[in-house]
Amino acid sequence: MRTVLLASTLLLAAGSAMAQSRTPIPDPSILTPERVFANPSLAGPVAQGVSLSPDGQLVAFLRAREDDVSVLDLWAAPTGAGEPFKLIDARALVPDAGELSEAEKARRERMRISQRGVVEYSWDEQGRFILAPLEGDIYLASRADQSVRRLTTTSADEIDAKVSPKGNFVSYVRDQDLVIQDLATNTETPITTDGDGLITWATAEFIAQEEMDRDTGYWWSPDETYIALQRTDESTVDIVPRLDISGGGARTVEQRYPRAGRPNAVVELYVQDRAAGTRVKVDLGANADIYLARVNWSQDGKTLYVQRQSRDQKTLDLLSVDPATGASTVIATQMSTAWVPLTNDFKALKDGTFIWSSEESGWRHLYRYARHGRRMGAITSGQFPVKGLNGVNEATEEVFFTASMKDGQEQPIEQQMFRTTLDGGTPVAVTPAGGWWGVSMNRTATAYVGNYTDLETPPQSGLYQADGTFVRWIEQNRLDERHPMFPYLARRQTPTFGTLQSHGETLVWQMTTPPGFDPSKTYPVVMQVYGGPSGGGVKVGWQPATNQLLTEAGYIVFRLDNRGEGDRSAAFKQALYLKMGQPEVADQLLAADYLRSLPYVDKDRIAVMGWSYGGFMGLMMGTEPKMGLAAILAGAPPTEWSLYDTHYTERFMSTPEANVEGYAASDVIPRLPNLTGRLLLMHGMADDNVILENSTRVIDALQARSTPFELMLWPGQRHGVRGNERQLAQWRIYLDFLDRTIGTRSHTQ
Repeated sequence: MRTVLLASTLLLAAGSAMAQSRTPIPDPSILTPERVFANPSLAGPVAQGVSLSPDGQLVAFLRAREDDVSVLDLWAAPTGAGEPFKLIDARALVPDAGELSEAEKARRERMRISQRGVVEYSWDEQGRFILAPLEGDIYLASRADQSVRRLTTTSADEIDAKVSPKGNFVSYVRDQDLVIQDLATNTETPITTDGDGLITWATAEFIAQEEMDRDTGYWWSPDETYIALQRTDESTVDIVPRLDISGGGARTVEQRYPRAGRPNAVVELYVQDRAAGTRVKVDLGANADIYLARVNWSQDGKTLYVQRQSRDQKTLDLLSVDPATGASTVIATQMSTAWVPLTNDFKALKDGTFIWSSEESGWRHLYRYARHGRRMGAITSGQFPVKGLNGVNEATEEVFFTASMKDGQEQPIEQQMFRTTLDGGTPVAVTPAGGWWGVSMNRTATAYVGNYTDLETPPQSGLYQADGTFVRWIEQNRLDERHPMFPYLARRQTPTFGTLQSHGETLVWQMTTPPGFDPSKTYPVVMQVYGGPSGGGVKVGWQPATNQLLTEAGYIVFRLDNRGEGDRSAAFKQALYLKMGQPEVADQLLAADYLRSLPYVDKDRIAVMGWSYGGFMGLMMGTEPKMGLAAILAGAPPTEWSLYDTHYTERFMSTPEANVEGYAASDVIPRLPNLTGRLLLMHGMADDNVILENSTRVIDALQARSTPFELMLWPGQRHGVRGNERQLAQWRIYLDFLDRTIGTRSHTQ
């Protein structure tokens, strides 16, 4: 028997060797999922969170480690001579990162922070220190000697840490109370002491973090005399029990979640006199059911400016507050028949005037106001939206802003920084055209960090003078033979761009074809979609590596920004008001019809894939019979808008009671009998944003109809799949599902 077994083993080994000799060697230029989700990142050494010191002499930035892209270190570079250097090594200071508190997990989820290590930092206004929270404790880096000092060693997390404007104190929230630490004496002073349970001080509430782009709940005055801070009482908010399911078990979370039409948390604003230890309440008006939208100080610290948004979001008031008494006066008001958007464009100037943006012309533009709210004139105007106020040089009266504009007209797929004057001169482009610029200026607007990308340039960061003169690279991210993406460039396809017309609006699209594309053949298409209110996805910029996974698999990749999506005109954005899921789907149907008109598109093999609002769009498109989709890949979809939160949902849909028809039309469940293709549904089992109930109701309805579908749930994951290993699994599933539904195996089964 042993002889027979040995012979069999030798025969099998020989057969295996012969088989291996016949197996073709994989082409090393073909990008694989295994390489996309591995270290180092294919994006190359991308600098994140880049900012200039207040005096413009040092640049700080975050960089992922080469040995682990999930961990960030803090780096710095002089703006003159000298090489970048690592200021805080996250692994060296905290070799074994522990579990974050639930409050910090939730805060990072709201901020869309998925990495660990140094994930945020802040300068003092003198530029002497950089403060960096690291795994629950606080570290202070000194610019003078590059030393790093640990400030806290507590078991509790310190969150939302800041250096005071003059650099004398550090402040942070611990156990729901605000604490300040004197850097000279290392002594702590609690500013509040009754934070507990449903009462939280100095922390932005869930709605502010998730939907209002406000991540803090306290604000130092420039002279360190006062601290404005919010008090949040969640006792009014409904408890929405949800299961938090991980690989190690399940627990029930009694989450305070303000659903559309239901009560919000009660938010109050106070001003603390730091030295005197006294506190006054700010008069926000008689109606407590409002949103604390923005808080800013005048440059002399004598006036607190508060933006108060009505619950229906159709009114935004600017309040001037006396910090000594809390008394307030409404000095300016913006109104809309749909909603007034929130921005970070408010800027108080030394002479007491201020800059504020408005959409009243139909486009977002900048205006200058006198101290007491009288509008002095427009700073920008034209048929384009300002994307953001970057800085003001008060010595030269120059105003810097970003916009997608050419010759005063909207150009949505590119973005540049422009320069104008306080009295509204003709804008002049500071950065070159042809790609996508993001800009961070120093406080005096004499220099800026420019983050640039285009179709052939991965994200790179450079330092520039205010007139656009290049000073030095911060992270050039040169696309040479040393770049991680270099081996795969030969098969990287360049997107083409085009437009479609819908209801008087111009929609932009981009399309990428597979390597070796032959227009005489037909190809399946993957329509990537988000579709909801956002900055838009069609742009002249470096494309994600996952797009190349799709083109390598033989798919045309197509994306259209429908009405409602993108920082464009008020009319373009407001097209979905009270009817989410209707104009967006109509525009995507227009895109599908356009695709089918192309001779190289296989009309019967079109799929849609999207996450979050894109998951909702996937289900809405997949249940629109005229779309005729063969496959739908929907992740974390909101499926009934009354399950979602107040500020986001009511902004676009009003309340369920006031818009019964609109909510009913956007409910996915009644549409499921019209499902045209195979469905792959995914959801994180610890999602505290689009809670799992949104998907379980779809699962239940499909099972009740005996409709086959595929499901992938992610234990422990929130509103996204994190980490290389799980993302690799996710994309293996995506590619397998597409292959079976519209790819090579779809017409052989």
